[in-house]
Amino acid sequence: MSSTPLTLNLIEGSVSFSFSPQAARELKTATDQLMERLKAVASKPTLGSGKVTPQPPLEYRYTGGVFLEIFCNPNIWPTPFAAKVLLTIRDVSIRLTTEAELTRIIEDINQYLEQVG
Repeated sequence: MSSTPLTLNLIEGSVSFSFSPQAARELKTATDQLMERLKAVASKPTLGSGKVTPQPPLEYRYTGGVFLEIFCNPNIWPTPFAAKVLLTIRDVSIRLTTEAELTRIIEDINQYLEQVG
């Protein structure tokens, strides 16, 4: 278990909590897959009778020192850069539920992984 906390920058403020490097790698994989889904939705033509295939949402859950849940429906965002995620972090004494920008979350995860090696 790493002693380096993961800091997620929110739309207003930030939150830090203990998070393992392995969990960060799993979250990075999940957000990379979400970005691909968002790109697939954004690249579909809006004109014509072609029907867009709905993409599955990101539903990431981590249970460790805290419970972390990240949810994003890629079908409602026009571009990957506009996408926001619903973020819930809780432990026995506090619960935080808020929106965060997907691109910031990805940057924060990458920075964390660089710090922990």
